[in-house]
Amino acid sequence: MSQTTTEERNAIQASVRSLMEDRNTEADVRRVMETAEGHDPAVWQQLVELGLTGLVIAPEFGGAGLGPVELELVMEETGAALLASPLLSSSVLAAGLLTAAGDAAVNKRLLSAIAAGKTIATVAMTGDAGTWTADGVAVSARADGDKWLLDGRANYVTHAQLADVLLVLARTPAGIRIFEVAAKAAGVTISPLPTFDRTLRLARIDFAGVAAMPVGTAGWPAAEAALQLVLVALAGEQAGGARRMFEKTVDYAKTRIQFGRAIGSFQAIKHMAADLLIEVESATSAARAAATALDAAGEGSNEPADAAIHLAAFACADAYTTVTATAVQMHGGIAFTWEHSAHLYLRRARAQAQLFGAPAYHRERFLTALGA
Repeated sequence: MSQTTTEERNAIQASVRSLMEDRNTEADVRRVMETAEGHDPAVWQQLVELGLTGLVIAPEFGGAGLGPVELELVMEETGAALLASPLLSSSVLAAGLLTAAGDAAVNKRLLSAIAAGKTIATVAMTGDAGTWTADGVAVSARADGDKWLLDGRANYVTHAQLADVLLVLARTPAGIRIFEVAAKAAGVTISPLPTFDRTLRLARIDFAGVAAMPVGTAGWPAAEAALQLVLVALAGEQAGGARRMFEKTVDYAKTRIQFGRAIGSFQAIKHMAADLLIEVESATSAARAAATALDAAGEGSNEPADAAIHLAAFACADAYTTVTATAVQMHGGIAFTWEHSAHLYLRRARAQAQLFGAPAYHRERFLTALGA
């Protein structure tokens, strides 16, 4: 259970908001997204200094030792600011996978480096099918004496181009296991993928006889635990992004004059804004409820949190896409131009709705968790 007070959580959220306002303005986002790296090393260092790269990493490995509740609040702020960085990939997904795998020797080395921001890691989990399930794992591992070699392909890997370390889910005769691979190891080919959201970096990775080191023995159960954590973080990003776009739209409706009146005074606009407010509040509630449920599940089985997490996954994705698409309409012709921020949020919403499982998949998992 979370040990922080409401005041402490508010302070954490406020510090992240302040950093985003100072160092991650819309102009910064547009500049960074056009670079090959897709992130700003100076901002990354600021995240390190705030302790965000080690937020959910245990203190014994140099992290803050906080949990899903604090993580979700932080991600609301980074999502609202459209932060382009490997924070989700390295400090949430990879860190969550390593923690769940429980390999003490590997964690002492990798988690400490991730928390300090010295190492960027990502997870190669699914193949071309993009199912984010055990059936979707398309890389195989074979023993070669006292070594392991990987062959196959992983797809839709987030921020692989920036990564120093790849954590790869691969099939072995004994089942799925986790392997550590140096991103620049012989036989690794990283191919960037085109993305609808230009602040997001995705890649396809091909493995051809790549030397790898096994990490723990948990295999797919560790991957499921990491996915639960990253889905909570992603829901926070989506809720934060939806709220920020809603606020921008309401501000515009108050100041845009048409026919001698602010357009926000027109009944049609009022009704649309009211509908969007419901979407935003529902998404925020769902994301925070999922974080609380996962936090309550503790270090044991996370199965009781399944329903809340999958509910947040589809509810926040749907709310974000609805809010951003409607916001474009409410802004009128100006929002159809690339220069307007509405496009950045719309693209982020559409891309995130497919990341780590589409809404339809999470609806099915939600119903399954309810026993329907």
